Amino acid sequence: MTILMEKPELVSQSDCQNHVDESKELVLDDGFPVPKSLSGEGFLAPEINSFGNSFRDYNAESERQKSVEEFYKQQHVNQTYDFVQKMREEYSKLNRMEMSIWECCELLNEVVDDSDPDLDEPQIQHLLQSAEAIRKDYPNEDWLHLTALIHDLGKVLLLPKFGGLPQWAVVGDTFPLGCAFDEANIHHKYFKENPDYNNPSYNTKNGIYWDGCGLDNVTISWGHDDYMYLVAKENGTTLPSAGLFIIRYHSLYPLHKEEAYMQFVNDEDKENLKWLRIFNKSKVAVDVEKVKPYYLSLIEKYFPAKLKW
Repeated sequence: MTILMEKPELVSQSDCQNHVDESKELVLDDGFPVPKSLSGEGFLAPEINSFGNSFRDYNAESERQKSVEEFYKQQHVNQTYDFVQKMREEYSKLNRMEMSIWECCELLNEVVDDSDPDLDEPQIQHLLQSAEAIRKDYPNEDWLHLTALIHDLGKVLLLPKFGGLPQWAVVGDTFPLGCAFDEANIHHKYFKENPDYNNPSYNTKNGIYWDGCGLDNVTISWGHDDYMYLVAKENGTTLPSAGLFIIRYHSLYPLHKEEAYMQFVNDEDKENLKWLRIFNKSKVAVDVEKVKPYYLSLIEKYFPAKLKW
């Protein structure tokens, strides 16, 4: 589907990063540093390809494609098993701020995502386009509409008040760590520079895992997916397990698009994957104020008024 809409001005990289001293490491509350070489070099690319395959052209020649590839190089080199464990420990505290789901939707408009080769609209448009597309196809599954609305809210990790993480630690396709990097991963060649690549505990097909262990037992690269999953789960959402699964794994394209790492899924994962695979990306224009009351009612139904982030 196609929309006619004005393209907003993109936020420049300098504007987004003027709060960062590029000469210093980014250090989280517990003193855990994000690698200095990248904390000031995050790439700002428009919004992540969260759903749909036809948009995901990573091979076309363009300046954007070059920056996207560079983004994935940084991501593949720096996302290690130990890095993810430390990030989960830090952000599971949910001590950054308190706000509602809709307040976070509006806050997300300050974010630009550099991992996507296609899109450059405001984040709230992308959220509502995804939600309205799924609402049209599955009108009776209101939990699915809300899941589509909130699936990318974890991108607030890019903002200073949430740590101002570099792009490679927030967006992009995700992948398992603690096992061999499957060739289904986009720009797979850059994993050779990852410290885990030659670790004998991690570089076999199953690594530290076992067949049928379940995705809950697999460490996935850190980013907005896992963060939003933690926020929703720890704030007591009543979304069904399939909703939480979609939020947590919607960027795990090697699995749900290419069927890599399928040896790890269990029966519950297989059922939830059916829901994840029906998501699509729409480009139908959305009148935010017109649909806002509907989504506010869903937020009230499935979430508390204020959440810890």
